[in-house]
Amino acid sequence: MFEIEGLFIKFLLNFFSNLEINTFLRSPQNTATIIGGLIAISGALLGTFLLLRGMSLTSDAISHTVLLGIVVAFMVLTQLLGQEPDLSSPWLIIGAAAAGVATVVLTEAIYRSGLVKQDAALGLAFPLMFAIAVILVSRFVQDVHMDEDAVMIGEIGVAWADTNSHCLENCEAVTITPDSPEAEFSRQCTNCRELGIGPRDEGAVFSEQCSNCGEYSPAQAWQAGLLETEPLLIFWPKSITVMTLITLLTLAFVLVFFKELKLSTFDPALAAALGFRPGVLHYALMVTISLVAVGAFEAVGSILVIAFFIIPPAAAYILTDNLSRMLVISSLIGAAGAYFGYDLARGSVLGLFQVDAVLRGLNRAFDLKLAETWNSSISASMVLMMFLFFFAAWVLSPKYGLLSTWLRRQNQEKNFDIQVILAHIFNHEGTDKEREELAVGTLYHHFRWPASTTRRMIDQLLSNDLIYIKDGIVRLTSDGKERVEVFRETQLARETVIQ
Repeated sequence: MFEIEGLFIKFLLNFFSNLEINTFLRSPQNTATIIGGLIAISGALLGTFLLLRGMSLTSDAISHTVLLGIVVAFMVLTQLLGQEPDLSSPWLIIGAAAAGVATVVLTEAIYRSGLVKQDAALGLAFPLMFAIAVILVSRFVQDVHMDEDAVMIGEIGVAWADTNSHCLENCEAVTITPDSPEAEFSRQCTNCRELGIGPRDEGAVFSEQCSNCGEYSPAQAWQAGLLETEPLLIFWPKSITVMTLITLLTLAFVLVFFKELKLSTFDPALAAALGFRPGVLHYALMVTISLVAVGAFEAVGSILVIAFFIIPPAAAYILTDNLSRMLVISSLIGAAGAYFGYDLARGSVLGLFQVDAVLRGLNRAFDLKLAETWNSSISASMVLMMFLFFFAAWVLSPKYGLLSTWLRRQNQEKNFDIQVILAHIFNHEGTDKEREELAVGTLYHHFRWPASTTRRMIDQLLSNDLIYIKDGIVRLTSDGKERVEVFRETQLARETVIQ
């Protein structure tokens, strides 16, 4: 990872100075927004296919069970192999991917037994694996920053502080040995712990040990005052590297296998007949989802990452029927949710108003005692903002939104009422009962409508030149007769098709 970060930095130095890069990356908002946007884009691309396959909650299961792979790999590295704790180790990603695949395999094994349905099989597999992971975390992983709170919600707001330092100039590493002039010594009791005694007891044995010996990187050496010239350093957040690589991998996977993913999603039988091997593609999709889940693990936790897989694709699904556009729209919604979610965590809603002011207003208006200072979880605020975008799409979508659906139904009801009136006039015009059936003053009796409603419909038909009134009798114009004929022909054709 360190070498890859060096390549990113060399590329950026072609456009920005080291000071500009450091200033930008040392901003918690900038780093959190970049990481959140990368998680959202990766989750949206994969979540779109999960949504279309009816497997959205599989992301829920995998986002939980990858924890087991992370914990097992972490314990193997630290307790069996004796390595230093490192939550950015690539072995953790490999363990998480293996756990994601294991979840799918276990779920399908339970389902194929024929004893439970697929949703129940999923509900059996992932709580088991997640429970084992939580027990391992709480009992065996205690002295590192990997506790239950970090597992559940993560903290993307401190990602800027977990960095690697890259030296550009004056990159002199310093090694201090016991013979070095800079070496500092202290007396330590060598048998106190073994005998259970204190340093002041008579049996205590002491030895001199070097307290500052070791190898210092340029950044560490400068901080410890061991260098005369300050090194030129760039501090690069580790999570940006991890999520950038995973996002590029996800994008490459979707682009390279787009045709196969599309076909196996909508017609797996045809995909198998054409030799696309949808089973293998399915497991590849699950592995990629596992990689995204573990990449997002430290930033947003194993719970909230589910929303990054589900909410943006669900919003895009309401807005378009085209798969390519759905992938683009879902990625944009996810990235926008990450961007505006940080502002929401600090109390600003899309730059339109401040939550603090709303809380103060509610307290004054209703004599409440709400806390007037708003400071919430950043990752949770990103999820909330994505849901607000989903809600906006749900209400305002031109084709499937609540508002357009309501307007369409209102228009259909209005057109039906118009057609009823036109058909009534068409059936009785020129008959012996014309004066009784088509009199303007009593027309509403035949439809059992309020007189005001009938009057409004008559006015609309007059304005559209579909009827005219002569001697108090309503009659059809040529346009009105043509509309009735078209409706009858259309309706007859529909009935023929249904039969």
